[in-house]
Amino acid sequence: MYIVPPGSPLDEQGGRIRGLLDLAVGHYPKFLFGLAVGKLLPVFHFHQVTVDTLEPAFRYLRENGYRAVVCDDVAGLVRQGRHPGSRTVMLAFDDAWASLWLVVAPLLERYDLRAVTYVIPGRVRDAAATRPTIADGPVDAAAADLADDPFVTWPELRALSASGRVDVQSHTWSHSMVFTGRKTIGVVDEAFRIEPQIIHPRLNSGRDLEFLSPSRVGYPLFARRSRMSDGVRFWPDQEACAKVEARVHASGGSAFLDRPQWRRELAPSLASIPGRWETPAERTREIEQELAFARDEIERRIGTPVRHVCLPWGITGSATRAALERLGMVTAFANRLAGRLAVAAGDDPFYLKRLDNRHIFALPGTDRRTFTTLF
Repeated sequence: MYIVPPGSPLDEQGGRIRGLLDLAVGHYPKFLFGLAVGKLLPVFHFHQVTVDTLEPAFRYLRENGYRAVVCDDVAGLVRQGRHPGSRTVMLAFDDAWASLWLVVAPLLERYDLRAVTYVIPGRVRDAAATRPTIADGPVDAAAADLADDPFVTWPELRALSASGRVDVQSHTWSHSMVFTGRKTIGVVDEAFRIEPQIIHPRLNSGRDLEFLSPSRVGYPLFARRSRMSDGVRFWPDQEACAKVEARVHASGGSAFLDRPQWRRELAPSLASIPGRWETPAERTREIEQELAFARDEIERRIGTPVRHVCLPWGITGSATRAALERLGMVTAFANRLAGRLAVAAGDDPFYLKRLDNRHIFALPGTDRRTFTTLF
């Protein structure tokens, strides 16, 4: 799931254009084209999964003698040059969706594999007990990943970590988009409602989380970028935004936005929304909080060290790089900057790259599928 709102800088976008550029400049490792893996360590990322989408990949790895390693092994390779051995990969499950517990955990056990999950602790809820998994009977993992609380719970994360099969690391505190432009580019409407909730912009800062809800029809929208980018945050005046939202509501809400002339009618209000830009000190503090809050909460709840980060949407910047070093982090994945989409000795530990999990089948082995779709 690599989705970034339109208008983001090219190096923060995914999709076909980015894939073509990666292909043109040689970012894809040669094993995708039928050659050997060599001294690389392939790292594959996943998001929501089902048994049908995940089990074939795990079966391919197991039948072809692959072993899965975790974050400290990656750090040993890039920082000390210690390769974990031939036929090794890392399997990374971003966001810790409910299917991580319901589907991934039982399949890791079945195929004797390990994995890493990058968790968003600000979005994880507590629970009285863990849920039944596919080991207990049929489950609807896809529905669980689309629920109002679509992530694993703290008891499930503790069980995953205690199993020894899942390395729990950080995906930042909130995995947030923030407004980074003064000019309005639209309002909350049906298109916003059907966006993945994980790209809805955050409206506050600190530990508590407030995201813009699809129910706030008519609320002005501005350009968005990842909080971990070098984008400078724009804080629109909330009273002015609420006035536009109230006007849309009074005019019929979604029905008003179905009218072709709504943009012309709202243009004066949308053109005059005041606000302020964050200061450099505020940006530095927010980025550092995203990393420190996540590290501290996972360590408190799980009891294992957190020294590795996957940056949301693979987006990073100079402010994030400096914060990673200040906080003593060891590795960070940041896919969208230039570089080979695999890990090797000597790589910059804070700009590591990964591949989509569909490329697992390009690894050397029986029934290998090379020249798979690259983007």
